Amino acid sequence: MTDFSADKVIWTSRVHDSFGPVVELSDEQGQISYYTIEKEFDVAGNSYAVLISENRSEVQGPEIFRILTSLEGTLELVTIDDDDEWENVSELYDELTFPE
Repeated sequence: MTDFSADKVIWTSRVHDSFGPVVELSDEQGQISYYTIEKEFDVAGNSYAVLISENRSEVQGPEIFRILTSLEGTLELVTIDDDDEWENVSELYDELTFPE
């Protein structure tokens, strides 16, 4: 079982350092959206970025992406397709953001 514990989190800033505080992402249709980088962290052997869309509604929360690094060092933000991984990272982010 993968350990998504708050005490295992390592805060990072690779995406921010590479692109600045706002990133531009495009979807499958080529639609461009801008996101502010809220947090970045490593946990359970993976890296994640929490982004907030500049077009988000009041009820829409942040979006979480996995950060991949190519052999050349290029960063890529990808959607987390595994439901269990997404749930674990989402719950961890909530725990880190709203501690009891």
